[in-house]
Amino acid sequence: MFPTHRPRRLRTHPQLRRMVRETVLTTSDLIYPLFAVPGEGIANEVKSMPGVYQLSVDKIVEEAKEVYDLGIPAIILFGIPAEKDIDATGAWHDCGIVQKAATAVKAAIPDLIVVADTCLCEYTSHGHCGYLQVGDLTGRVLNDPTLELLKKTAVSQAQAGADIIAPSGMMDGFVQAIRQGLDAAGFEDTPIMSYAAKYASAYYGPFRDAADSTPQFGDRRTYQMDPGNAREAIKEIELDIAEGADMLMVKPALAYMDIIWRVKEASNLPVAAYNVSGEYSMVKAAALNGWVDEQRIVLETLTGFKRAGADLILTYHAKDAARWLG
Repeated sequence: MFPTHRPRRLRTHPQLRRMVRETVLTTSDLIYPLFAVPGEGIANEVKSMPGVYQLSVDKIVEEAKEVYDLGIPAIILFGIPAEKDIDATGAWHDCGIVQKAATAVKAAIPDLIVVADTCLCEYTSHGHCGYLQVGDLTGRVLNDPTLELLKKTAVSQAQAGADIIAPSGMMDGFVQAIRQGLDAAGFEDTPIMSYAAKYASAYYGPFRDAADSTPQFGDRRTYQMDPGNAREAIKEIELDIAEGADMLMVKPALAYMDIIWRVKEASNLPVAAYNVSGEYSMVKAAALNGWVDEQRIVLETLTGFKRAGADLILTYHAKDAARWLG
C-alpha cells in the first residue's frame, strides 16, 4: 500500500516552500508608468494616486535613474501637453512631451527600456482617442483617419528614442498601420506592445486625473471592449498578431485574470498585464487606513497576474515591489 501523500510536508520550512514555488515574481517582470508634463522642477502628486506624480522631464530622468537602480528594466511614458487640440498635435510633434522625455531618459540611462504609450486621448481637446465626426457628441471615433495620426505619433516616438511602441487606442487596424509606418521610417526593429484587449473599465478613474484625459462628453465604449466579453478578446489578439504585434497586453488586470489566461493559452507571444490606477488606488487607500498589509497584498496580487500567465506587469507598485523583492 502506497503511503498517504501529505502536501503539507512541502510547507514545513520557508526555504522548502521557496524551492517548490511554482510562480516566481522578479523585478525583471515590472514596467513602471511615468507621467511627463512641461516645465522644470515639477513634481505634482496625483491626489487620487498617493505616491504617483506628474513630473517635468528633469524629474522624469531622476525617477528613471531610481527605477533603473532598483533593477526594474523598463518605464512607460504618458504625456500631458501644455495645449490640446482636435488634431492631437502634441502626440506626434517632434517636440512633444513624451518625445522630450524619451530622448532625455535614453541619453541619461541608455540601458533602461523606454516604452511609449501611443494614444491620443491626453492630447485631444475633447479627450477621446482620435478624430470625431463634426458635431457628434457620442464619442464615436472615426477609425481610419485616426490610424494616420497614430502612425505619425509612433514614428515620432521612435525617432525620439522610444524602444517599444505601445498603442492603446483600440482602433481597428492600428497595429498594421503603426507597423507600416515604423518600417517605412527605418524602425523595422522597434517592437509593438499592443493593448490588444483593453476594456471599457471603471478602474481607469484615477489615471484620468493623472493624465488629464477624461472625455468631455460621451464615453469610450464604442472603441474599448465590453467587460462582459471574453471570446472577443481572443479575436482582438488574433487580429493584432496577424498585423504584426510583438507583445500583447490585457488591461485592466485584476478583474481580468481569466482574460490574461485565455490570451496566454491562445498565443506564444509575451503577454503584459496592466495593473491599472484604480487597482493601485484601492490598495493604497486601504493601506493608508491600516486595513490591509500593503506589502503582502501587493506582492500577492502581482504574483497572481504572473500565475494567470502575464510575462510582464505594468504597475504603479513597481518601485515598492522591487524594494520588497530585494
